[in-house]
Formats: sequence, C-alpha cells, structure tokens
Amino acid sequence: MANRTYDLLGQVQAAHQFDHDSLFRYASVHVPGFPSSAASTFTVKQFGHGQSNPTFLLEVGNGGSVKRYVLRKKPPGKLLQSAHAVDREYQVLRALGEHTEVPVPKVFCCCMDASVIGTDFYIMEFLEGRIFMDPKLPGLAPERREAIYRETAKVLAALHSVDVDAIGLGKYGRRDNYCKRQVERWTKQYIASTGDSRYPSNPKMLELARWLQQHIPSEDSSGEGIVHGDFRIDNVVFHPIEDRVIGILDWELSTLGNQMTDVAYSCLAYIVDINHENQQVGKGFELTRIPEGIPSQAEYLAEYCSASGKPWPAAVWKFYISLAMFRGAAILAGIYSRWLMGNASGGERAQNAGKQANDLVDSAWAYIARKSVLPNHPPPDPVARDYMKQFGGGNESGRFVPSVKVLKLRNKLIKFMEDHIYPMENEFYKLAQSSSRWTVHPEEESLKELAKKEGLWNLWIPFDSAERAKKLLFDESSRMVSNGEHDQFLGAGLSNLEYGYLCEIMGRSVWAPQVFNCGAPDTGNMEVLLRYGNKEQLLEWLFPLLQGKIRSGFAMTEPQVASSDATNIECSIKREGDSYIINGRKWWTSGAMDPRCKVLIVMGKTDFTAANHKQQSMILVDIQTPGVHIKRPLMVFGFDDAPHGHAEVVFDNVRVPAKNILLGEGRGFEIAQGRLGPGRLHHCMRLIGASERGMQMMVQRALSRKAFGKLIAEHGSFRSDVAKCRIELEKTRLLVLEAADQLDRLGNKKARGTIAMAKVAAPNTALMVLDTAMQVHGAAGVSSDTVLAHLWATSRTLRIADGPDEVHLGTIAKLELRRAKL
Repeated sequence: MANRTYDLLGQVQAAHQFDHDSLFRYASVHVPGFPSSAASTFTVKQFGHGQSNPTFLLEVGNGGSVKRYVLRKKPPGKLLQSAHAVDREYQVLRALGEHTEVPVPKVFCCCMDASVIGTDFYIMEFLEGRIFMDPKLPGLAPERREAIYRETAKVLAALHSVDVDAIGLGKYGRRDNYCKRQVERWTKQYIASTGDSRYPSNPKMLELARWLQQHIPSEDSSGEGIVHGDFRIDNVVFHPIEDRVIGILDWELSTLGNQMTDVAYSCLAYIVDINHENQQVGKGFELTRIPEGIPSQAEYLAEYCSASGKPWPAAVWKFYISLAMFRGAAILAGIYSRWLMGNASGGERAQNAGKQANDLVDSAWAYIARKSVLPNHPPPDPVARDYMKQFGGGNESGRFVPSVKVLKLRNKLIKFMEDHIYPMENEFYKLAQSSSRWTVHPEEESLKELAKKEGLWNLWIPFDSAERAKKLLFDESSRMVSNGEHDQFLGAGLSNLEYGYLCEIMGRSVWAPQVFNCGAPDTGNMEVLLRYGNKEQLLEWLFPLLQGKIRSGFAMTEPQVASSDATNIECSIKREGDSYIINGRKWWTSGAMDPRCKVLIVMGKTDFTAANHKQQSMILVDIQTPGVHIKRPLMVFGFDDAPHGHAEVVFDNVRVPAKNILLGEGRGFEIAQGRLGPGRLHHCMRLIGASERGMQMMVQRALSRKAFGKLIAEHGSFRSDVAKCRIELEKTRLLVLEAADQLDRLGNKKARGTIAMAKVAAPNTALMVLDTAMQVHGAAGVSSDTVLAHLWATSRTLRIADGPDEVHLGTIAKLELRRAKL
C-alpha cells in the first residue's frame, strides 16, 4: 500500500535541530500567507523518507486553522563539493511550476543566509497525497498497478519534453557529454566517500567506472533537456485517490543532459531490489516475478518512448542500467560516509548503505554479463491489442494507440450513441422539418443532462485550457463555487490526440456533438474565451456555455468580400468613449438562429489604417443588443440545420461596452489563428466518424439487397469500391491523428502543415465514402430517409467552411518549397 505523505513524519533528529523562532520570523516575512501573529502555534517535524537533503513539515496554527509547508535544507557539517545545492532545486521547481504543466510543488522562497537556521534552505507547498515506497505496489488491484506505472512513464516523458530554453533553464547545466561527466563525477565522489579507513574503496567499483567510460553511447555527445537525476516511483507523489501524479520531489541532482539516464534509473526496481530492512540488494521483480498488473520493463519503456518520441534504446540499454547502478552505489557510499560522520538524514537505514553499495556493484557486473537485456523492438502493448481488436485487426500495435482511460471513454460514448442518439435521430429530423423547427426538442436537453452524469461532457477541452479556466473561475476570491462541480464542466483533461478518438464517434451523427457540448461553433468560441478571455468575460459568457445553458455564434464571413482572406473583412468596430460601435453585414453565422444563442463573437476592423494583420479585432456581442438584426436562415444544399441554423446578420450601430473586446484592439487575427488549431481539427475528426457511418451503412445495405441475381456485396465493382474507401479512410484517419499529435507536441505553428493536409484530406475522403454509400443505397441514398445526404452536405460544406482547400494546399506547398530551399 502507499504511504500518505503525512505518515512519513517523525521527530526532528538531534543532528538536524535548528532555531524554530528564527525560521518563524523569516517565513512570516518571505512566505505569502504565512501567519505572522505571535499567538500562532508552530511545530516542526521531519520526514524520514530520503537520505539526502533533510526535509521538514512546518505546521502553523492560527485561529483554529492550520497551514502546512515543507522546508528542505542542506545537511549540517562538512559536505562534498557541489552537493546539496538547494538553490538549484528551488530554481528548477520555480521554472517548472510557473511555466509548464509538469506537476511539481509550488515554491515560495529560498534563503541563502545560513544565519537563519544554520544552512541554506527553501520553503514549498505541502502535497497531501500518496507515496509508494515499495515499487511492487502491494495491496493495489492489478489495474491500479498498471495505471500507476503508465502514469509514471508519461510524467517522466512530459518532464523530458520541456523546452528548457523557453522557461529560463537553458543554462541550468552543460548538455553535452553528460554520461561521461557523470561517470567522472560519481567516481570522484565515491573515492571521496571511501577515503576513510573505516570504509575502504571497492576495486570492482573502480573497474566498473572504467567499463562505463569505454562504453558511453555516441548520442551522449549531443545535448538534450532537463534531467531529474533521481527519478523513481518513491520520489513521486500521487493524488490521494486518483492514479495521477501531483508532484515530483527531490530535485537535488537535476541538471541538463542525457535524459535516458532518468529512464534507466526509474527502471532499477525491475533489475535489483534494494531492501533496507535485511541490509542487502536482491534481484528485481523482472528477474523473480512481476506483480500482476505491473507492465514489464519493455512495456514501461514503450510507454515512455511513445509519449516522449524517444527511439527504442535496446542497443544501449545495458550501459544506461549499469550507469544507474554505478551512480546508486556512489550515492549509497556517500550516505554511509555521512552516517559514519553522524549527519545522514536517514537514521538507522543509512547504517546499511555501505554494504548495499557493494552489493549494487556486483549486480551491475552481473547485468553486464547478460547476453540480452531488451527485445530489439518495442513489445505489443496490451491496450494496442484491445484497440486493434475493436477494428478487426491482429495483435500488432501501432503508433497511435489510445490509453486505457480513452478506451473506456470511447466505449462509453459508443454505448451512449447506440442507446440514445441513433434511436432519436428520426425524432430530431421530424422536428427540424416541421413548422416548429426553430425550437429545441425537449429530449435533447434530457440527453445533455444524462451525458453530464456519464462523464461525457465537454470532452473537447484541452487540459492546458482547463487549467487556465480553473485558476480564473474557481480561485478563492471568485464568486463561483468550487465544490468539484467545475471538474465536470472542464472536461476529462484530454490532449487533442486523445480527444480525436472520441470526436470521431460523435461525428457519426449530425445531432451528437451538441448533446455532449462538443459542437461547433460553441467549442471554438469557448476555446477563444478559455485562451484569451479575461475573468469577467469568462464569468459572464464562458461559464454558462460550459454548463450548456446557452449557445453562441461566430460572425466573421461577409457576403460582399472573399472572407477566406480575413484581411478583406469590412465590418467596422469603432471606439466611442467607453463603448464600441459595430456596423457591418455577416452571413453563415452558424448558431445564431438557435433560440438558446445568447452571445456572438464578431470579427471586424478597429483600425483600417494599421498593418494588414493588425486591423482586425474580436468583440463579444450580446445577441439581444439593439441593432443586431437576424435577417434570414441560410440553406446548405437544402438543409437549414434547424434549430441551430446559419444566419445572415446585420449589425446596425450596435453599441457594446469597451470591456467586451477580446485581448485588445488589433489582436483579432492572432486570436483567429489560435482558434484555427484545436477547434478546426475537430471537424476533421468528426468527418472520420461520418465516413465510418457511411462505411457501416454501405456494407449493411450491400449485404441485404440483391441486384441482378446476387447480393450487391457479391458484385466485383462493389468490392473494389468498398476496399478503396477503406484504404482512403484509414490513410486519412492516420493523417488526422498525426495532426492532433503534432498539435499537442509542437503547437499550432509547427503543426500547421500537417493540419492543412488533414483539412484537405478529411472532407474529400468523407465525400468519396458517402458518395459510394449513397450509390449503393440508390434512390434512398439521396433522400431524407437516411442520414447520408445530410452527412454528405455537411462534408461538402467543410471544404469551404473549414477554410477553402486552395488555402490549405497553398500552405502545404509553401512549406514544401521552403524545405527544398534549405
């Protein structure tokens, strides 16, 4: 079982006592929110876990409430040069906490004045969670063990994906020749730790150092990114009840360099078992028996490599594991040396470290002697096999394999569609074709509530946008209630790639996306507010949109100009005092006909004389504002898409508050480009789903209808057509998933070429598949008796509405020509 962080506490060891009053005075001044009253109670306890920098829990009671902080300091006494640099720990934690989504404790202050408590120290937040001391994870169910290990691999991959230059850590350490320097450093520290006659050096350790120097991988000469230096499962804090990491601890050895060393160090439990109780180093659980649920070492590595994009390390793995054991032996020798001097923070456990260091050296040599340590290629992932089976495949895994979490959501979504959406399609169509078509079917609202209860609400929200919304909407000063309800409104914390597997399912019905609050243009508008709105705008408009209480429209396209070139738009947004006056005509404002539509995002020009891409601004307009005139619904190949609709809207001297401007004047083009990333890729994802619906209906029809004496499915022409459709569909699916993956890893700008390819390929593939499906259905295919005609009309529209093919093709061509010139 896991230890709660609070359970790892004990009394402060005699060697680590310090002046509590001096610390209290310092913290009162330098830690935000730290009680300053003399009447406050102040207690200090020491964490028993860890052998390096002593770590303490600070509890401050004031008026019945208790605040908890963590202090981490240098050990007292004589220390090895460059060791225990708490200021570096503070530096890396602050950079990661302020500029990335990597889970780390928030740091408050760093004190380099030894006169305060006798050594340098820093103070950070206390994380209430779980720490798994035993890597075998006893007491957990198999599926929980698997989730813990996969989460650990993904968090390490996230850390290794950080752009250190962008967050101010570009000079945090040398990047090149990291392993070479590591061998030299730990050799020196080992020699320094074992120079005492009470603890002589082990010749095998020095011989191991020479072997490592001779086998350093060629990749070590080039630099990488951040290295934790001591990454293992007991340096990771998990959420109290959820299997997700909330904090990575113990950054003393962090630097820049070869990141595969972190991965190898986190794998040591597979190879060796360092048991502090029986004072020996035994075989790891891969050499004895892997506990049920824990992935094999190769599966754990495959998870990391997939998430980080790193190559499979089979050829060099023996070196990295041996280096990890070498470094572990050197650390243990240092702990034992400090125990001999009386200043090790691990108490009696440190007494065993000397013997364990020698055992670890023997284990390293035994590992080097093994003929094979990893398969030549990554193993098939169990989740991949499940995924492939769902699509009729074999046991091979592919690159784009959804996680267990996503598979569960996907299966849930499929069942919801089969139980609730498909059976209601005819009812929705009946209302949409009646005289009451501009009203909302009451069953739609019921299904939305059911989707919320099923955890299928707002799945589209990217995790980074959700985090920003949490900070703005649900902070302590907000009038919004933060009782866990907001988690439902902010999605499932999915990446664009993960959402792709789910968005595809929704795309199988034109009615489905809005039931899950995942429909356009609301998703794009909410994304604009999530990324660019201020707190007041989020409270007024975003929160009711997230709840599904209102809908919205996006007004950009204009009838008198080619609006695919946003610099052409003519709608004016003119500043007058504390207001803006809007004049212009828009059309294809999707959503504006909906009776639930309450707000429009309008794009217009605030400065016609500025640079081309600085003239445009976006502004929020209450649809009930005087001067907003909904002129007419527009037809899409005969479909008016009621009650959602696409409207022509006239803005006649519409006066809105100046506070409604988004991000500021001249920022409209910038916002539009941000909006064109995740939101617009959703159309491609849904088109894959529409294509799959067409494939399904096509095959079912062919297997049930006869023509010229045999089933349509038996005709050679059909078999040729259906095979070609499947080929194109699978090619396009992979392209869309690749675009989503690049969007997650590289961002909008670097992924724009692949996104453009997906935007061209997806609607054209859907049109090919749906056209074939309609042909197989004959006259029924072009009627309103099936969904095929509506799906086809929607797909054809997206060759324009999702940006004209010609614009995307131009983007692709420019990037291709630019590559040719390099």
